[in-house]
Amino acid sequence: MKKLFLLFALFGFAFMVSAKNPVATIEMADGSKIIIKLLPEKAPNTVANFIYLANKGFYDGTIFHRVIPGFVIQGGDPTGTGEGGPGYSIKGEFNDIPFDRGVVGMARSQHPDSAGSQFFITLGRFPHLDGKYSAFGIVMEGMDVAERISRVPRDKRDKPLTPQVIKRIRVETFGKKYPKPRVIKPPIE
Repeated sequence: MKKLFLLFALFGFAFMVSAKNPVATIEMADGSKIIIKLLPEKAPNTVANFIYLANKGFYDGTIFHRVIPGFVIQGGDPTGTGEGGPGYSIKGEFNDIPFDRGVVGMARSQHPDSAGSQFFITLGRFPHLDGKYSAFGIVMEGMDVAERISRVPRDKRDKPLTPQVIKRIRVETFGKKYPKPRVIKPPIE
């Protein structure tokens, strides 16, 4: 019996050690990819929201609608205008993750609880964003893709002249179930 208990204890420990953060893959229409480690321990509802939207296909065919070299690329708006969202908002989860190069955050209006589906990837260190936007992921691979997207010709509103199309975003959860996000309806604008 002790051996069986020890086996279960070791298996449980191995499972805990091998537990992984969810990983999002942004696949662009040109086949390039940005791989993001999500951080549910820092922003649980924000991560749940991103997983929910990504895995139901919400982001498929959307664009990076705002690109500013040396600052950010922003996407996740189904209208491509910077004003769209999923029809709800989520509460801000401001945390201690500094907005260094490659950090993924939720875009929002001036209201702290107005994020919905739009997200951004930082292209440098931006302390003025720290604690004011929900940081929820870190780019593991593909910063070269983000940098390339940021440098495409754009209009005076920073929208690319040639659409930078997200073919799809999917999140690998490694078997862990994440809840549907807690939402605010109607959305805060």
